[in-house]
Amino acid sequence: MPGRRAWLFSLLGWTVLSAGLAQADQEWVVYEGKEGPGKGKHVVLVSGDDEYRSEETLPQLGKMLATHHGFKCTVLFPVDPATGEIKPDYQKNIPGLEALDTADLMILCTRFRNLPDAQMKHFVDYVESGKPIVALRTSTHAFNLDGQSSYQDYSWNKPDGGFGRRVLGETWVAHHGVHGKESTRGIAAPGEEAHPIVRGIKAGEIWGPTDVYTVKLPLPGDSKPIVLGQVLVGMKSDDAPLEGAKNDPMMPVAWTKSYAGKSGKASRIFTTTMGAATDFENTGVRRMLINATYWALGMEDQITDRLNIDLVGEFKPTKFGFGGFVKGVKPADHR
Repeated sequence: MPGRRAWLFSLLGWTVLSAGLAQADQEWVVYEGKEGPGKGKHVVLVSGDDEYRSEETLPQLGKMLATHHGFKCTVLFPVDPATGEIKPDYQKNIPGLEALDTADLMILCTRFRNLPDAQMKHFVDYVESGKPIVALRTSTHAFNLDGQSSYQDYSWNKPDGGFGRRVLGETWVAHHGVHGKESTRGIAAPGEEAHPIVRGIKAGEIWGPTDVYTVKLPLPGDSKPIVLGQVLVGMKSDDAPLEGAKNDPMMPVAWTKSYAGKSGKASRIFTTTMGAATDFENTGVRRMLINATYWALGMEDQITDRLNIDLVGEFKPTKFGFGGFVKGVKPADHR
């Protein structure tokens, strides 16, 4: 019996070790939902931009949604297959997109990805299914697919604006504020002060150091601006608004719309051109994104000004900029 007991303990130890090693080798991270309104719903957060640090924002947002609100959250990253490390400027690989097959919501922040057809298929199938999308910052120009791709119509520079304009409401146009010099104050659009997405957000509370993006007005289809972006003279939240044409009219920085895909079902879409990791330190931006998650899933009746928007664990975002990502990080490090 002592020998058998030792053997069983040894077997158990190797099983636990093997499971741990297998988990460490995974190329994505899953946060199981705790108690909350989102329990039983699966949110897939897809990162992959080479400037605004979505590889930092989306794990933190996933932790918040799982810990405070009960959603199961799967976070995907751009991974260098040679090293297994998160490499935001590696355009051709976001492993784990098959998680979208069982997702109730996709939260997206990608830029100019050139993904292989096998990965794109999961993404396109999700979009065309009529399920909801919450899209951040550079998602307006999420894809720059080469001539070999079967999904060319999702590229940002197509005549109809590709995925960005057709599905989200806009593609890449230009910087409206001066990048790195003129920050953004979010103001509820006239008549939308009571919209569920801005519920619990004080006037002027939304702010981010990233600049306002240009959008072509009017936005297409049934797009409805929810938050307008006031260009500020500097990089502090209490800076004055810039005088002149840039704020007359103000560009929308958050809006809703619908998209009827091949399924014929109209999906709920929320798009914001804010959402860099440094923006996410702002309580107004965090509340807007938590509220948008509930709204996109048709749960707006559960949005209150008491929804928990506290950060989970340490969050020290890296400043936006090309090539500025933290090197040597693997998805497992976000557990």
